[in-house]
Parts: sequence; structure tokens; C-alpha cells
Amino acid sequence: MVHGTRIELLDCLAEAVGSVTVTHPTRVAVDGPPAAGKTTLADELAVVLRAQGRDVIRATIDDFLFPRAQRYPRGEYSAEGCYHDAHDYHALNRVLLDPLGPGGDRLFQPAVYDHTADAVLSPPVTTAPPDAVLVFDGVFLLRPELLDRWDLRVFVSTALEKTVDRAVVRERQLSTRADVERRWRERYIPAQQLYFATVRPARHADIVVHNDEPELPVWEPA
Repeated sequence: MVHGTRIELLDCLAEAVGSVTVTHPTRVAVDGPPAAGKTTLADELAVVLRAQGRDVIRATIDDFLFPRAQRYPRGEYSAEGCYHDAHDYHALNRVLLDPLGPGGDRLFQPAVYDHTADAVLSPPVTTAPPDAVLVFDGVFLLRPELLDRWDLRVFVSTALEKTVDRAVVRERQLSTRADVERRWRERYIPAQQLYFATVRPARHADIVVHNDEPELPVWEPA
């Protein structure tokens, strides 16, 4: 376990990215429960990498959701539905992870879904430089369908009860406390527990970041 500052953590992660030796863009997963702090960490890492001169592609699993009409076949509060039905992994591999991977043509799209408009997207195809870095955050990223697509795997760990409190604060302009707590306790937390039990994501991570106190992080390099 390494105890340090936020800056030291980001330096460690950037060093880990720099140590990856591949002939295609480096694909970095930042996995973790909802409200664990993975999006913030991924954003901060992208800033550090760009300051080092790296070309960074920043993307998120939220842009690979199925539309609402498709993603709740088991009900809006189903944990199994959250884990199995919410995200379009085929599209993620097809338009982003595989093109940036071994043998890929580096022609990619960073999204297929507009979460705000609940609409399918088809953004312009872009060519990534060979030394680009994809920093991708989201839930369930170390599941079997995606595991071998990552060149560096980061798992952000936070006590699940703490994610409820963070979510209430984060979504207070959009939802009532009761609505947020119901979603977390009936859908998101049980889905994470299912993921932990079946996949054990921390075991697959190259670096585990314990993010209960974001300004005083603790991390475990592989």
C-alpha cells in the first residue's frame, strides 16, 4: 500500500501509462462503482498526460449505454439488468477498443449514445496517432467481454455506502434523496456486489486506488 497525495497518485498513474510498450494506442480502463470518483480521476489523469505531450482520447461508458427503451427489460431497479443489459459492449469493442488495439486501423468513434438526449449517436470517425492514450472510465470495465481489450487497468475502490452519500450530493439538483437512495440501494450497489462476486475486478487491476478520501489516496501497484 502506498499512501500519498493526489499529485503523487496521478504521477504514479502517468508513469504506469508511460511504461506500457505497445505499437498501438494505449487503452487505459478506470473502473469502479458509481460515484467512486473514477470520472474525476480519469479527467485529472488526462490533464497530466496532455501536459506530458501525449495525445489523449477521453471517453466513458456512459456514451455506450443502450437507449432507455432497450436497457430495462428486467425493470428499472433490477441489479441483474444493470449488470447485463445496460451497456452496448459490442459497439464499444467495434468502434473504439478494437480499432485502437493490436491490428486495428486506429479509425475510431468515441461514443454511440447521447445520454442527455437519450439518442443514438454516430460521431465522425477520427484517426488516432499510434502513440495516443485512451483514458476510458466506467463501471464493469474488467468484465470478461472487455478484460483483454485494456493495456492498463485501474480499479477505483470506495466503500459502497460512501457512494450513496456522494450520489445524493452529486444529483441533488436532479433527483430527490429518496430517489437517489432507491436507485443506489436497489440497482447500483447490488449490481456492483454481483460484479465483485463473479468477476473480482480488483484481482484483474494493475493498480487499485482506494478513494474513500480523494485528497489522501492510498493505492496498490501490481
